[in-house]
Amino acid sequence: MAEIIVETARLQLRTWDAADAAPFMAALNTPAVMRWLGGVGDEGSYQRMVEKFQACQQDHGYCFWIVERRDDNRLLGLCGLYVTEMTGEPVDGLTEIGWRLREDAWGYGYAREAAEAALTHGFADLQLETIYAYTVPANAASWGLMQRLGMSRARALDYVNQHVEPGLQQHIVYKITRGEWTT
Repeated sequence: MAEIIVETARLQLRTWDAADAAPFMAALNTPAVMRWLGGVGDEGSYQRMVEKFQACQQDHGYCFWIVERRDDNRLLGLCGLYVTEMTGEPVDGLTEIGWRLREDAWGYGYAREAAEAALTHGFADLQLETIYAYTVPANAASWGLMQRLGMSRARALDYVNQHVEPGLQQHIVYKITRGEWTT
């Protein structure tokens, strides 16, 4: 059964149920949403994703949670914290913040609201010291939000991901510490 982890004025961030994979895939598996994430995926990839998030939640007490609008429980996407699994890359094993919203939820401030809640939870409740984020250089919307959240570039951690298509291999990394975070 899903557990609400964080609530904001408009949103709730909650854990995943096995039944979340299909509606999440239906809402977010579009070319626009998946543009910087390797393209649309198949049903198996979404089921594996949910299983990884559930395992991260069980092992660490956090994951990329489901984001729902509170007034109607509409699934908007995901946002939260995740222990990066990138063997051989400088970000492997670090706690990252990430977000992904359905296209019709863009432009309403939901990503920032959810990310601020996730950072506050990570620093205040989980007592994490540093939280990282990464994206491809062309994804200005994502790194722009990182900057608006107060994150700064961690250039020493930039890397090339050889496991994705050539146009998406270069990754830039941002970070924020508990001492830098203000709500």
